[in-house]
Amino acid sequence: MSKKLENALLIIWVVSLTATLGSLYFSEIRGYEPCTLCWYQRILMYPIVLISTIAYIQKNAKIALTTAVFSTIGAATSLYHYSLQKLVFMQDAAPACGRVACTGQYINWLGFITIPFLALTAFVIIAAVSFYMLKVLKGEK
Repeated sequence: MSKKLENALLIIWVVSLTATLGSLYFSEIRGYEPCTLCWYQRILMYPIVLISTIAYIQKNAKIALTTAVFSTIGAATSLYHYSLQKLVFMQDAAPACGRVACTGQYINWLGFITIPFLALTAFVIIAAVSFYMLKVLKGEK
């Protein structure tokens, strides 16, 4: 495996681990109860940590397709969740999300950074690196 692919795997692992630890910080230390859409995002992020850890140890860049799929679905979920928080016309039509409203904002740093925005950022980085890896792998054939 080339150094480029190894570094890309490391980036995916670092970003996914940071996102996972961040979500656990918000829920377990700060006491913020996740809404249903937050849980869906966690369900898509947490396996990426495990998958990328094993792939990095095994030097297996073919895992890029799996991380690309997980992160693309996660990014779409995060974008939808973020739009429920920030777009008024989406808030009016927001579905009931369980005990915690999906429109709620535990944090709102600089007026636009919320937890779904942080997840969206992580998913986009992972997707971009995954697609880069797929391109490199295709070029090596």
